[in-house]
Amino acid sequence: MIVVQHFLKWIETAKVAERAAAASALARAYIQKDMSFDDRLATEAALTLLLDDASAKVRAALSETLSLSHRAPPQIVAALASDQPDVAAPIIARSPLMSDSDLVDRVAMGNCAIQCLVASRPQVSFSVAAAIAEVGSLTACIRLAGNPGARIAALSFRRMLERHGREAGLRASLVRDPRLPADCRHMLLTQVGEALSSAPLVRALMGGERAEKIARDACIKASISLIESIGQDELPALVEHLRLRGDLTPGFLVRVVAQGKIDFFAAALGVLSGQGEERVTTLLAGGRNGALGALFAKAGLKRNYHPPMIEALRVWREVANGKRIAGAQEVSWLMLKVLGATDGGTGPSEQDAPLAALLKKIHLDALRQNARQQALALAAA
Repeated sequence: MIVVQHFLKWIETAKVAERAAAASALARAYIQKDMSFDDRLATEAALTLLLDDASAKVRAALSETLSLSHRAPPQIVAALASDQPDVAAPIIARSPLMSDSDLVDRVAMGNCAIQCLVASRPQVSFSVAAAIAEVGSLTACIRLAGNPGARIAALSFRRMLERHGREAGLRASLVRDPRLPADCRHMLLTQVGEALSSAPLVRALMGGERAEKIARDACIKASISLIESIGQDELPALVEHLRLRGDLTPGFLVRVVAQGKIDFFAAALGVLSGQGEERVTTLLAGGRNGALGALFAKAGLKRNYHPPMIEALRVWREVANGKRIAGAQEVSWLMLKVLGATDGGTGPSEQDAPLAALLKKIHLDALRQNARQQALALAAA
């Protein structure tokens, strides 16, 4: 206690650098040493007095020393957190005594620098991440997305994309994030496509209509690829996301079936038809043509779509049972054959012409992809 008394007299005449060093030493002694009850009270009183020091350097030294300790006096930590930004920064960035409600309040104040400090903390809870996603600046959202210690709910990812998805910096952070849910990843893909199609250089080179068509086709292909990369548990969320966006079209479902994404097709049919998942899966695995047609009709698929899709399911069943080897190239050709659209066929009817054109495009894409893979394999041999 006597040492503290001397300290309090000394700081009245000490220089700023000396006071800052002394403040750091006193704070370090408080959190690291065992003291008697009286000495602890006296030291705490001295630390409280230092909060009123005219120099921010002294208060910043105090903040830096106390910022990592669970033993720091909570009232002093709270005062430092409310100080000017350079003093508050260490406390806000890492103090374990800052509660979620404290951090949410700091985020709500709207200061970008403070929001970034909160977003960069070693651990960020769901509630704090939600606050940043809802009101945080673009920079704060990028910091949050790049923080592996942040717990981010699917809704928070979605809000960041809704608010800042047009910004390339956020998209670049999110596209590398394995935590990003499937529906948000699809939203990210569409935003990238929209950004590319609206770029002045792209529109000048291709024209607006062609740029939009190419971007749309690229997004569809990327969506198919996305289905391959997600788990079974994420399929319902992606299906619902696509349905709400109006992207769960008959043409998209034709692509899905032609490329063998049967689990996704089952999830989509369940949503569109209102049938239970188990019922849909059973029909796709072994249902008769009439039952499959009834299911497709309930899902809103026109009757002329039924035969080629049933043919595709027949082939994929045989592949699954080990009875044949086939891929999208063979399946799409057989779907075309059902429509009479292959060489030597009668040709598709007027009603079937749009579907035949889509299947031909799918078939040609599969041919190109297979040829590309074969060329790469030969080059690597």
